[in-house]
Amino acid sequence: MVPLSVLDLVTVREGDSVARSLDITVDTAKAAEANGFKRYWVAEHHGMAGIAGGATSVVLAHIGNATSTIRIGAGGIMLPNHTPYVIAEQFGTLSAMFPGRVDLGLGRAAGADGRLANALRKDIVSASERFPQDVVELRARFAGQAVGGVESPQASGADAEMWILGSSLFGAQLAAMLGLPYAFASHFAPTHLDEAARIYRERFEPSEFCDKPYFMAAINTMAAETEEEAWYLSSSTDQSFVALRTGSPGKLQPPLRNYRESLPAPARAMLEQMRGVAAVGTPDQVRAGLEAFVARTQADELILSASTFDPAAQIRSLELIAGALD
Repeated sequence: MVPLSVLDLVTVREGDSVARSLDITVDTAKAAEANGFKRYWVAEHHGMAGIAGGATSVVLAHIGNATSTIRIGAGGIMLPNHTPYVIAEQFGTLSAMFPGRVDLGLGRAAGADGRLANALRKDIVSASERFPQDVVELRARFAGQAVGGVESPQASGADAEMWILGSSLFGAQLAAMLGLPYAFASHFAPTHLDEAARIYRERFEPSEFCDKPYFMAAINTMAAETEEEAWYLSSSTDQSFVALRTGSPGKLQPPLRNYRESLPAPARAMLEQMRGVAAVGTPDQVRAGLEAFVARTQADELILSASTFDPAAQIRSLELIAGALD
C-alpha cells in the first residue's frame, strides 16, 4: 500500500467550541502519528461555524508542538486570500520550528463570497488570476531571493515542501509545469480526478523539487467494527455535505441511521456524486476500497478525509485502517 495521510477540517461539532475542536485535532494528530500516517494536513476555511481551521498556520503550530515525527501541513492555503510575502513568513517560521516536517499545499480557489472578500480586504478575482505568479514568488522567497527588492528572512532557505492542490484540471497543469507534487480533492469533487491525474503525469516537467510526478488523491474513509456502524458514523459528514450544497452549512451534527435513504432523490443524487470516492465499512472493506482506489488512480499517496461526531470513533477508524493495512 502507498503511504497514507490525514486531512482534518478541524471540525466544530454541535454543542462544542472552537477550543474543544482544537483539542480534538491534537488528539487525532497524535493518534495518526502513533499509527504510522505520513502527513497531517489542515484546510483553510473562513466564515464557517463548523470549521475552526481558518488560522491555518497557528493551528499547525499547535499540532506541531504536540507531535514529533509526522509531517504537518496546509491542505491547503488558499493563496488568493493572502499575499505571498505573508505566507512565506508564516511557513518559513513553521519550518524553523519543525524542520523537515512542514508542507505547504496551495489552492487557487478562494472559498470566499463577496462579503468574505471584503472582510479579507482582497480582490479575490484578480488574486485568483495571479495564482501562478504568486506560487512562483513563494518559491523564489523560499530560495532566498529578494522579490521586488524586499527580502523574506524567515522564509529564506526554509525547507517547507510546496504542493499544488486542485479539484479541476488547472491545478494539474500548473503542478506539471512547475514540477511540483500535486494533490487532488477527490473527496468532494471527484468528477475530474482521472483526467487531472493523466494530464499531470503526461505534462510533468522535472524540477529541483521533483524529478518525477508525485500524485496524491483524497478519499473519504470510515472504518468501524461493522459495515452498518461505519455508514452510521459517516452520516454526520453526509449531513455536512448536503447542508453545504443547499446553502445552510453549520456545525457537525450527530449521526442518523439510514440518513441517505431518508433524502429526496435530488439530494441523494447530489450526495452520491460528491461522495463518489469513498471507502467505508469494516477494516477489510476499507482496505479493499483503498487498494482499488490506488489501482484506479495509480496514486503515489492517499490522504484520508473523515469527520465523526464522536472523536473517539474518528481515532478508532484510523487505528482500524492502520491495523488492516499492516
